[in-house]
Amino acid sequence: MARTKKYTPEETLRSLYNLQFIDSRIDTMREVRGELPVEVNDLEDEMVGLTKRLDKIEEQTGDLNQLILEKKNIIEESKLTVKKYLEKQKNVRNNREFDSLSKEIEYQELEAELAEKRIKENSARIDGKKEVLDEVKGLLKAKEEALEAKNNELKEIISETEREEKILIEESEKASKSIEERFLTAYKRIRGASKNGLAVVPVERGASGGSFIKIPPQVQLDIAARKKIIVDEHSGRILVDALLAEEQTTKMTRKINKVLSA
Repeated sequence: MARTKKYTPEETLRSLYNLQFIDSRIDTMREVRGELPVEVNDLEDEMVGLTKRLDKIEEQTGDLNQLILEKKNIIEESKLTVKKYLEKQKNVRNNREFDSLSKEIEYQELEAELAEKRIKENSARIDGKKEVLDEVKGLLKAKEEALEAKNNELKEIISETEREEKILIEESEKASKSIEERFLTAYKRIRGASKNGLAVVPVERGASGGSFIKIPPQVQLDIAARKKIIVDEHSGRILVDALLAEEQTTKMTRKINKVLSA
């Protein structure tokens, strides 16, 4: 529903400053959490990566154990075949048969030696995998402990500020209703483009709040007159005079504290 009430420039400036006061307080509250939410997400992502790495190592270890089992079977089969050929050699009728069996025996013994070599190689690989596995498990445990600590810290901060933040958000929505749509849209645009979230600032020592660039005396007089909405040509922020800022800060501080203590 479109707003039909018209507000004077001074009423609009006071409402915009009130909204900025509340939104800045919400920003400060969220800054208390700092990088904790990001750190929690990063730790969760790292744990997913480590878990996948563990699964891969265990899969590779399983494949190597399967290869070792296959080579052990080859060795056992070769032993049985050699034993069978040795028995046959006892009953050969000529040297040709004896030599043929000898070659088969030699081949089976080479097969067994090669299988034994592969077993040693794969066993060494498994030992290497175990070292990496233990290292990754250690990292995963450390990440789990860090994640638990970060989550507990974040939950504690949220529990301490959750009610206050909810109330402030409600107050921000209420404050927005007393601002014409065009000014509210401008406020949100300026605030969104500002690194510190400031869209409305007072004139301090002849300069825009947070800026060292002086504002011309005539512009300062216009700001103090509160007859129109004036935007700083350098920062793009909406400007209010210091007295208005002081009055609204006192008023809003009392109001918010009263609401929070209710």
